[in-house]
Amino acid sequence: MPRRILPTRIAETDVAVEKQGIFRPVETPLHASVLPNQRRMRQKIEVLPYEEGYRQGLYDGGEAKVEKWIPKQMVLPELTVDDVIQAGIQSLTGSLIQILTTADVSQELDDAIKNARPFSLVRLGDGELLTLAHDTVMSIEEVRRWGSFLPYAGVNLPDSHVRLELSKAISSASIVGIPNSRHPSYQGLLFPVLRHFGINYRTLKMTSSTVNYALNEEGRLRKLLTGRNVLLIGNEAPGLAKHLRSLGIQVQGVIAPVLGVTDIQRVMNQIAHIEFDIAFVSAGVAAVILCARIANELGKAALDMGHLADEITSGEISLR
Repeated sequence: MPRRILPTRIAETDVAVEKQGIFRPVETPLHASVLPNQRRMRQKIEVLPYEEGYRQGLYDGGEAKVEKWIPKQMVLPELTVDDVIQAGIQSLTGSLIQILTTADVSQELDDAIKNARPFSLVRLGDGELLTLAHDTVMSIEEVRRWGSFLPYAGVNLPDSHVRLELSKAISSASIVGIPNSRHPSYQGLLFPVLRHFGINYRTLKMTSSTVNYALNEEGRLRKLLTGRNVLLIGNEAPGLAKHLRSLGIQVQGVIAPVLGVTDIQRVMNQIAHIEFDIAFVSAGVAAVILCARIANELGKAALDMGHLADEITSGEISLR
């Protein structure tokens, strides 16, 4: 009788196995004599380096930093890293900056449309921040390592012109969406970049960079569109237009595709010939510059939609 092979239990992919340090037993013939306690021992040996590294990482990123600031010959019993951080944040309330809520953003956008005032909501993610950071606060080589996705977002570095246009767009925007995360790719880049370009974040009106999703989740986005002439800009604009029209929303124009930041002027030339109340822009890094220019040059309202446009088009998310 041919030997059967035992099935293996693995994570979703072999890559996940390697990254998570999960033990994946070797295919073993049924007749092989591997005792249960031996198998458990092999699993323990394989998993231990991952677990130990994880524990060490928690220590290095938390307790070790607390230890650094405790005076010699003293200890701080029964207080966790979270306790220390909470106490520290409470003592720094004077340094905290309030950002706008979703309701605030919705009200300002609605008022701008009603009164035909220019308005731009731009959102900053790692693509925009890395573009701003290259050859300023980071080397081009480092940015390319962190931002291998940038060509997909419509940017090919180095590009000092786009870097400057992005900084101008942020300075002139009505509201700037910023990342909530303090990760090195997000707030870890945001404030050094703003400082480099002389942008005073204390004078910016800021909100969360995921405000586009929050507007929809709270049912505010559809209300902003109802009864308004909408312009859709971006690669997903045709599909999104079809979907919005099926909901009774008046789509006045569609501009697609947008071929990255080098396509901005062509798109602006097309926009100038369309009458609309609000533009929804989903065009990667180019969206930030387009939204600012729509407000500044045409006196209209523009909202950076990001991937929300794709997800509404695909049906993954419903317009509420």
